[in-house]
Amino acid sequence: MNLPLVFEEKMRNLLKEEFDAYIACYEEPRYYGLRVNTRKLSAAEFEKICPFAVRPVPWIHNGFYYDGEAVSPAKHPYYFAGLYYLQEPSAMTPASRLPVEPGDRVLDLCAAPGGKATELGARLGGEGLLVANDISSSRAKGLLKNIEVFGIGNVLVSCEEPGRLEQFFPEYFDKILIDAPCSGEGMFRKDRKMVKAWEEHGPEFFSNIQKSLILQAARMLKPGGMMLYSTCTFDERENEQIIAHLLGTYPEFQILPIEPYEGFASGRKECVQGDVQGIQDTVRIFPHRMKGEGHYLALLRKGDEKAEEERRTEAERRRPLQTQRKKARLPEDFQEFWQHVTRPLHEERIEIRGDKLYEMPEGLPDIRGLRFLRTGLLLGELKKNRFEPSQALAMNLKKEDYDACIDLPAEDERVLRYLKGETLEVEDLIGEKAKGWYLVCVDGFPLGFGKAGRGTLKNKYLPGWRLMG
Repeated sequence: MNLPLVFEEKMRNLLKEEFDAYIACYEEPRYYGLRVNTRKLSAAEFEKICPFAVRPVPWIHNGFYYDGEAVSPAKHPYYFAGLYYLQEPSAMTPASRLPVEPGDRVLDLCAAPGGKATELGARLGGEGLLVANDISSSRAKGLLKNIEVFGIGNVLVSCEEPGRLEQFFPEYFDKILIDAPCSGEGMFRKDRKMVKAWEEHGPEFFSNIQKSLILQAARMLKPGGMMLYSTCTFDERENEQIIAHLLGTYPEFQILPIEPYEGFASGRKECVQGDVQGIQDTVRIFPHRMKGEGHYLALLRKGDEKAEEERRTEAERRRPLQTQRKKARLPEDFQEFWQHVTRPLHEERIEIRGDKLYEMPEGLPDIRGLRFLRTGLLLGELKKNRFEPSQALAMNLKKEDYDACIDLPAEDERVLRYLKGETLEVEDLIGEKAKGWYLVCVDGFPLGFGKAGRGTLKNKYLPGWRLMG
């Protein structure tokens, strides 16, 4: 592979005796990975049912390698059921090293397409709030889809400049992830087009953006909260020097050690001016040292351990509290539908906007004026004399949460026909007289809804999600 000479020289100075091994790794194949949705099943459970060969990513508890030249996991029904997300193995690292706990308020500042946000949301376990933001409205639409496929409902998907976001959420979040836009040097092997993009917009261009992003995020973090900054590049102007810029501006931040792995390299003291305490505790990932692409990570805390303890106490105190809002009068059609749902309904969190019903997250502040694509879980839509449940609700439910299910094995040809939007013959499963809404599952994992009548199932799988071909 032909790399720009100025880039090669920079890497030679950075890696010294490791440079030849780094260059040699460009002749090796890229690595394909998937990350299990632990909101739906454990990594061990997935490994037992996975229909193709996988092997664990050693530094990611729910990550696996697969042979991307031999199999297409994105075409399997389990992908549509949200059991896993396809992600380059090193890119799994940032979300795995931010210690998110159920009940936290979490911000993914540059969240599209959703690789990190889906992991953060899964680890919240339905408690607390995930704000997933991306400045691009087109990218934010893809982000929303991935979050809904994963079944995450305690979410706000926004499309805002971070500076605007800061006005709504001052010192609000317990945890923040910034997977910053960068020059992408760590992705050259995976995507050769990144080299041309690097020649057009290099580290100097992105470092100015990153300096702004990290300071804006810092002001949205609670005292005692934690922030993880990451890039997929090697240049110190986008990595160690961004962390030094944060610490120089807000000295109350301190660098924390990151859960280790034998292939991780330490942050470089020589890349910053002066003595930046803890810079060696940041992490560099090089493709010649690990089976993955290039990355950089830094974990920081705002304030000291006492501030962290106070934040935890405050998080525990607010956890059982519900958002204070006027209780909506629930339509009879919706109440009739919800009789089939076996989990409790948080009526005090239901909001009706137009003909749509939402279950709102706890503790959401006043966001009037904020550009967003989704607040909370879209439960469904009121139509003429009926309530129609949403695709998002289907993915949020577990099979045991609904009393009328059609559970098909992955090998049943009706699974693919359902995913393509076709009407199904289901008399053998529910009889001719069965009527009403059914939750369609594959091997016990929901795919979507359908409406039964006279032995057939009218397909209600979301048109924009359907399997093509």
